[in-house]
Amino acid sequence: MTDADIKTLIKNLHPLETKLLLNYTENDELTGEKLQKELSYKEGHCNQAFSWLSGKNLLKETGRTAHTYYELTDYGRAIAKNGSTEERIITFLKEGGPKALPEIASALGLENKDVGSAFGPLSKEGVLRMTADKKAEYTGAAVPERIAHAKALIAKAEKSQAGGLDGALDAASLSKDELADISTMTKKRGVSDTAFKTVERETVTYRLLPDAAAVSRALKEAGVTGEEIGAITGAMLSSGDWKKGSFRAYNISVPPARIIPGRTNPYVDFLESVKDKMCSLGFEEFDGPLVETEFWNGDALFMPQFHAARDIHDVYRIKTPTHAKSIEEPYLSAVRAVHENGGSTGSRGWNYKFDTEFTRRLIMRSQGTVLSAHQLHKAKVPGKYFGIARCFRYDKVDATHLSDFYQTEGIVLGEDVNLRTLLGILRMFAVEIAGASEVKYVPGYFPFTEPSIEVHIKHPKLGWFELGGSGIFRPEVTEAMGVHVPVLAWGIGIDRMALMALGLNDLRELFSEDVEKVRLRKAKF
Repeated sequence: MTDADIKTLIKNLHPLETKLLLNYTENDELTGEKLQKELSYKEGHCNQAFSWLSGKNLLKETGRTAHTYYELTDYGRAIAKNGSTEERIITFLKEGGPKALPEIASALGLENKDVGSAFGPLSKEGVLRMTADKKAEYTGAAVPERIAHAKALIAKAEKSQAGGLDGALDAASLSKDELADISTMTKKRGVSDTAFKTVERETVTYRLLPDAAAVSRALKEAGVTGEEIGAITGAMLSSGDWKKGSFRAYNISVPPARIIPGRTNPYVDFLESVKDKMCSLGFEEFDGPLVETEFWNGDALFMPQFHAARDIHDVYRIKTPTHAKSIEEPYLSAVRAVHENGGSTGSRGWNYKFDTEFTRRLIMRSQGTVLSAHQLHKAKVPGKYFGIARCFRYDKVDATHLSDFYQTEGIVLGEDVNLRTLLGILRMFAVEIAGASEVKYVPGYFPFTEPSIEVHIKHPKLGWFELGGSGIFRPEVTEAMGVHVPVLAWGIGIDRMALMALGLNDLRELFSEDVEKVRLRKAKF
């Protein structure tokens, strides 16, 4: 290492490194414990100094030694203070005579199970026995030596500070008999009922390399001590101590630390913005469970149980339990009648026998419209409602499809609502929320609405795609729920609206694991 290299190096040494280099030579064997004791370093400081100096080729690792420590637990400290459960039971029975196990537990403030666990070994060792009237009594036998041994180990642990751990015993310092005793009093995990916890650690040793001596001499010649001021505190300004010390050199060309402010995920912000928009327009929010019955997910929406359209709605079934216990009345009977013969709606229905077993089957909610079905029978007229529903549906995942997705679902009830009202709501979603500039409406088909409309928007990269479906609920849906006015309904893909609003080209980016992309993403709303 040249003199120029050394001069450059000492300017960039951290005080932790400087102190180590000034205090030790190649002949010293260094460990974290040594630095903590002699330089008052914390464990983390030791690791940092060793790592930094190793990276500068001034230090090398020379060995590793495995150590096992037995650290005293809170349970062990309680034994040290109050005595072990066995000791306390023996003393209690000596002084008070035979007692039932629950009496012992109550008197000593112990759990029944702990008293039972202690009685068993003591009974086998002949120290306690059970009387004819089911009471435990002391036999007069000598207290087992293991109890005294345990007390001695706990007392020894309270005084030790092995490996930098208060209340820990180094296995290497214990005798063969002590190791045998402590093995019955310790665990690696689940230590709430053991006196000791087993802790395994490694002691790593290091030595300074030859170049370290030259760096140490350069530090002394430059008058660097490692005590230089690296930051001025308010206390130093108040006291004037900053005037008395020397300052560490610093490089103004080093880039500052990156400060990353915390903030919510952009997609979460977008969802909240949709809620704020709807609430500002006077809509009331509704919600419901992720697990639904076939009844509310399809039957209440006049989707025939045999219809091919249901193939995408019954993929994710619940394994346990498979069926709900019952369906609410009078809605089950009303919906069944509508399916079988139209009921009182004036419709002919689907003309098949309604399966009451199938209708109770549990599935993951596959469409947001299930929330509207739930809301209809309790909705106010006039009224307007919306919800944001997470749905689960079999779909091949691509840029515009996910197997679970969010929909914003809603209904508007009233004597005067009509198709023009619905088109205005769809335009609001497409233009004001999604931020689309090109929108078109396409006739669609849904078993529960007539007429039915799909709204499509044009993405700058993906082209045209469907934003969602909508329509006016058929009487077969509304009449069965006791509603006798027109009801507008829609189910809009909120993920797809976010695709436009956040300037993305793939729905999967909404759930990206790339934190940098999430930080840089900006919403247009």
